[in-house]
Amino acid sequence: MELKQMETEEDLLTLLHIKFYHPQQHCKGFYGLLPLGTRSRHSADDPLRLGRDAQACTYSLADPKVSRKQLALSAYCTPQSPDMLFSIQNLSQRGQLSVNGSSLGYLERMDLPDKALIRFLEYEMLIVRESGEAKTSFEVDMEVLTVPPSRETCTCVPGRAPVMDTGMVDQNTAWPEETEETLICYSN
Repeated sequence: MELKQMETEEDLLTLLHIKFYHPQQHCKGFYGLLPLGTRSRHSADDPLRLGRDAQACTYSLADPKVSRKQLALSAYCTPQSPDMLFSIQNLSQRGQLSVNGSSLGYLERMDLPDKALIRFLEYEMLIVRESGEAKTSFEVDMEVLTVPPSRETCTCVPGRAPVMDTGMVDQNTAWPEETEETLICYSN
């Protein structure tokens, strides 16, 4: 009979850094219910849910536009890797969620890369995973960014002419001029 090794406090936990940004965050109290600046420990077998409903979700945003349940992060392991990995699932019936530019519809899920830019409504979340050894739990660290993570990570989409409701490009719209900042951002 094989004995399973118990996880100890000394085991290095996987850490998810979750960084939030919203263009109106300075004048709205969106993040008042989040444990900003402190690490929270979570059981690996329970998905983390983010949404407006504080009772149905692990973390909630105080924003009436956010779905009751917006998204879920689930930990998993594979036989090929010793690392704890994560997937993301869109729980919102009324809104799209994008992960590094790939859209997820309602109940669709995908694996999270080590660094992922999540977008829904006007929110941007940058999630960065630091590997650990423990398999039964992980930690989450949350913070609010002063600039959009899409700008910080150079994952912004180059300037395009706005598309009207007809789906056609307005030919009278001027294309943005290229600046030093866009040259630096897109030359990578």
